[in-house]
Amino acid sequence: MQTASTYICERMAHSQELSEFKRGTVIGCHLCNKSIRDISFLLNIPQSTVSGIITKWKKLGTTATQTRSGRPRKMTERGQRMLKRTVRRNRQLSAESIVKDLQTSCLRQISTTTVHRELHRMGFHGQAAASKPYITKCNAKHWI
Repeated sequence: MQTASTYICERMAHSQELSEFKRGTVIGCHLCNKSIRDISFLLNIPQSTVSGIITKWKKLGTTATQTRSGRPRKMTERGQRMLKRTVRRNRQLSAESIVKDLQTSCLRQISTTTVHRELHRMGFHGQAAASKPYITKCNAKHWI
């Protein structure tokens, strides 16, 4: 026998979008006069999700997912291209100097954290060469 909490944990999947087919199935069951509880049990979906799908279908007439707005990026595509061009010209520049250069050309306030994040996203990582001692033949004998 399963307890209610383990049953719910088995059913719920975190941050997964339902497929268009499954959402259509929910609407089809609703049109066949099935209760939310029955639909939830049949399709193994939480009742709140079933209720949300039906409500959205009644209000908007569609089951398609809406685009998520999110916060707009601070750097535009043009700014990203300028950043990439600046770094390719001189890879020895510090983040602060890159920020000053971008702020004068873009006329926009950009933080060093934003520049670091964008550079990592583009594939630029600050890596310094490891220091290697000069090994002469005499020193090599001691290493072996």
